[in-house]
Amino acid sequence: MPLLVVLDVDSTLIENEVIELLAAEAGSLDLVARVTERAMNGEIDFTASLRERVATLAGLSADAFATVQGLVTVTRGVEELVAGVHAAGGRIGVVSGGFHEIVDPFAERLGLDHCRANRLEVRDGKLTGRVFGDIVDAEAKASAITEWADAAGIHPHATVAIGDGANDLRMMERAGLSIAFDAKASVREAADLVLDERDLSLVLPAIGLERAKA
Repeated sequence: MPLLVVLDVDSTLIENEVIELLAAEAGSLDLVARVTERAMNGEIDFTASLRERVATLAGLSADAFATVQGLVTVTRGVEELVAGVHAAGGRIGVVSGGFHEIVDPFAERLGLDHCRANRLEVRDGKLTGRVFGDIVDAEAKASAITEWADAAGIHPHATVAIGDGANDLRMMERAGLSIAFDAKASVREAADLVLDERDLSLVLPAIGLERAKA
């Protein structure tokens, strides 16, 4: 049976929190890091927290996107996970409360089948401090895994959601198998499986797949 694997991005697909990398460029890191931690723990609403954090980026040059892309570190084992899922005839994607401007190049390089994230509004080469369009929140993440599975004819029981924060919980509830990846306590408690080692290739045996032959 073909699988659909959907991952969170920040601190899951990658080792970083992109909003914090952008905030460091804007000089608002301390404030943003505190809000991020509260949102990850589910202490405050994600949408409100995202708007609060993005507002601190107002005036930042769009050139910061390239700088931040150069600072991102992809989590160990991602390439093996993508290859293993594809070798089994499955599909793999990411859905993120982060931003297309940073995520897209990594999604393309890794050969992901799906990518959904927020977009930052830019005018005259500078960030406005606002998000363009609808925000990818917990419900949007849950909708994405259902939409992508339906489009590929994949049964809901053959979907896997991997995340680490409160914003991933609805997506994980929707999936046939939920995996907490080096996750916050609330996510660990809700997940079907917990992986603490930061190596995404370990997902393969957990979902009954082998590493693709080199």
